[in-house]
Amino acid sequence: QVQLVESGGGLVQPGDSLRLSCAASGRTLGRFYMAWFRQAPGKEREFVATISWGGGVTLYTDSVKNRFTISRNNAENTAYLQMNSLTPDDTAVYYCAAGNRFTRTNSEYDYWGQGTQVTVSS
Repeated sequence: QVQLVESGGGLVQPGDSLRLSCAASGRTLGRFYMAWFRQAPGKEREFVATISWGGGVTLYTDSVKNRFTISRNNAENTAYLQMNSLTPDDTAVYYCAAGNRFTRTNSEYDYWGQGTQVTVSS
């Protein structure tokens, strides 16, 4: 069993940056692919980014490419999402997830955090 806890969300202005963290406990993160998803009000949960076990391979949804960076520190059992140049369209609850496949499909992930709110507004 893996427990995931996100942190780092908040209210920021357009153009600002935020760094989300996902701390894991229960099992070592190094055994899992990690991902970030987000869900805006009234919308389905959508894929944001995923990262391989060792961190060498990443995948992003088109809308965040060149603005967001997913990373991980397996020694600290933590994954990160650095978000730059935020826009109001990035407003959502952000969730981290852990699974056994390198995929953008949310149903393929076995463990989820409770989410952290990111609000981008002037």
